Amino acid sequence: MNREEILEKSRRENKNQDVYEQEVMKQANAWSAFVMVVLALVFWLAQIYSGGGINYGFWALVFASNMTNFWVKYVRLRRRHELIFAVAYTIVVLLMSFCHIYSLITK
Repeated sequence: MNREEILEKSRRENKNQDVYEQEVMKQANAWSAFVMVVLALVFWLAQIYSGGGINYGFWALVFASNMTNFWVKYVRLRRRHELIFAVAYTIVVLLMSFCHIYSLITK
């Protein structure tokens, strides 16, 4: 295999995306998830201290983002730890969603 064939194969495998760009996007996604959780925590504490109670629907949305990321990674990479986190986040999202809907019905 000559240099051009190797480069062409690499382009096909990476779908014309730069490996560095893929790494930057991976880091950006990790930081965005972290910032989202920190903001959710700040808003949650503010809501509790102001007497507004707990908004479970808000937490379901926060965890749904991470749940989706882990499911996509598991489907594409088939790693066991991705599946474990995907299932765990799914359980949390379902629990938070149930609590939110239950609190709406019982009010």
